[in-house]
Amino acid sequence: MSVTPIEDPAVADRSLPEPAPARGHPAWDALTHGQGLLGLLLVVAVAAAGLLAHWIAPFGPNEQIAGANLLGPGAEHWFGTDQVNRDVYSRVLHGIRINLEIIVIAVPIGALVGALLGLASSLHPVTDVIAQRAFDVVLAFPALILAIALAAIVGPGAVTVIVVIVVVEIPIFGRMTRTQVLRIRELPYVESAEVIGAGRWWVLRTHVLPNALEPLAVQLALSMSVAVFVESAMSFVGIGVRPPEPSLGSIIADSVPNLDANPAFAIGPLVVVAALVLGFLLIAQALGSARRA
Repeated sequence: MSVTPIEDPAVADRSLPEPAPARGHPAWDALTHGQGLLGLLLVVAVAAAGLLAHWIAPFGPNEQIAGANLLGPGAEHWFGTDQVNRDVYSRVLHGIRINLEIIVIAVPIGALVGALLGLASSLHPVTDVIAQRAFDVVLAFPALILAIALAAIVGPGAVTVIVVIVVVEIPIFGRMTRTQVLRIRELPYVESAEVIGAGRWWVLRTHVLPNALEPLAVQLALSMSVAVFVESAMSFVGIGVRPPEPSLGSIIADSVPNLDANPAFAIGPLVVVAALVLGFLLIAQALGSARRA
């Protein structure tokens, strides 16, 4: 005869805790939800339009169309035409590509050089003093003043825009890297690693640099939005990308005297600039919120 065991109600009702749901990396979660996702979609949409400009633009960026002087928006010319019979929509698409090429080259170079200088300044008092005074000199001049001075020396052009953006970004990333390294180096687990005999470079590579990358990623997205403004401003005042190559800033500058004939001449590139800047800002805010969470 089998005997049925008597279960203790207290034990029977006791259930194992459910495992916590798996979560991805905070940065990935930030870019796939809410404002981070919106910003990413804006940037990807604009970037895709620029990368595909050769295939989706109905006309060449410098193609002059007979009898199409300052036409308004229509089925054939979405943003109308400019004062020399060129399709504004096609020029905006090619201008996006040029703008993105400049900022994708310039901002990472400025970030890398600035981070290396900031790292070097955190390792020795002499390099710290030299780097900080150099950063002070650069930060004392607005970006547009630096751009005008450099353009007066080497002339306008895409290379000048890249150099200006690089110079502007170096002190920003340099000081941020220095601050993060000095802060993380004083944390208890880093001091413990040094106490048990870990070398400076091992601690720097294993503990300090990985934890300093998150704020630098936030600043990288923010600097991308600033670089869009810098490139557009330099081209607007005539010291950026040289005509007849299209640039968002130069297209806006050409539209100013012709707004009464074709308002869409300016609206098109302005919307694109706003979308890029807003997209990068939303990405930066999302990454910053994920870092603080």
